[in-house]
Amino acid sequence: MTTIQRLGANSSLKALGGFVIAAIVLFGVAPAALSDFRLSLLAKFLCFAIVAVGIGLAWGRGGMLTLGQGVFFGIGAYIMAMHLQMADAAKAHEDVPEFMTIAGVDQLPSYWKPFESAPVAILAILVLPAAIAAVLGFGVFKRRVKGAYFAILSQALAAALAILLTGQQTIGGFTGLSDFKSFFGFRLDDPVNRRMLFFIAAGTLLVVVAVARQLMRSRYGELLVAVRDQEERVRFLGYDPANIKIVAYVVAAFFAGIAGALFTPIVGIISPADIGVVPSIAFLIGVAIGGRTTLLGPVLGAVGVAWAQTTFSEHFPSAWTYFQGALFVVVVGFIPAGLAGFGPMAKQLLERLRPAREAGVPVEVSEAGPEPVETDAPAVEEKVEA
Repeated sequence: MTTIQRLGANSSLKALGGFVIAAIVLFGVAPAALSDFRLSLLAKFLCFAIVAVGIGLAWGRGGMLTLGQGVFFGIGAYIMAMHLQMADAAKAHEDVPEFMTIAGVDQLPSYWKPFESAPVAILAILVLPAAIAAVLGFGVFKRRVKGAYFAILSQALAAALAILLTGQQTIGGFTGLSDFKSFFGFRLDDPVNRRMLFFIAAGTLLVVVAVARQLMRSRYGELLVAVRDQEERVRFLGYDPANIKIVAYVVAAFFAGIAGALFTPIVGIISPADIGVVPSIAFLIGVAIGGRTTLLGPVLGAVGVAWAQTTFSEHFPSAWTYFQGALFVVVVGFIPAGLAGFGPMAKQLLERLRPAREAGVPVEVSEAGPEPVETDAPAVEEKVEA
């Protein structure tokens, strides 16, 4: 076995061990240690983590600052909400959902009818966000739009979708859709079924992380990083950087759509406030704080930021937003690798300090990192020989 094969095997074993530990924590420790309320909160955070994995792929590996993931999150969430509303109406032998009856609407809009079927709704959740991302990506990346221009455009799309949904009373308007009674035949007020939703979210997250890892370690992942760092060189080698970016953008949208569909029954409500500019930026903050270039950094960052927001906002409701913004600025400005980069930084620091200490050479620590500084090399050599 060659050295490269041996390293690959060790990496695969480490990844497998990591997945086993994550599965034990999510499927064993968390349900046993957390109450039903806290477990539902964790399920909500896992939905955010699924979105974060896609952002880590598109932004961390591809360099695309996606400020509009709320668009694809919202598409998946609203499709699921529409299906659940119609399923509840069918059980109550009503022609339209209850909120439409209250609003005076007695006929189901035509664009609701396809989502009455469960298979059609699931297929739409999987296909529609990815298809829209493919069309948008083709129009944007083929025209070589990138950097701040792409970020502003993606953010404008999220704002436009939130405004559009706010004015549509047949989709709940400003208040959105809520009060779901069942999830594919399972009652949502049953604690056992609520735990089932947590397990579905946890299993989906593990699958999403495994897919992202495979993409990152593949030849495509190498091309994606190359496009991020040296796009013109990739084009000179005969590859089309636009196609490479489109794939990452589509995958990120696909993940976000799934997360939105899970978010709806877990939280019990979806509104324009959950998919606009602010939630899209919140997704990005979690990825940046966790470490956008790593595999698990976005997951840990998204869950950690969401947990901190829920916990600290209860005690400091007016100060949490400022703390979140300051944390984002500090991480982006001074710790580009995010919290996930502390481990490699500490390891690198120890590796640089060890040879210097063994040789008795004074060490000077600078901003770039600790480097041994030989102040009197001949004297050190004489001392060692003696």
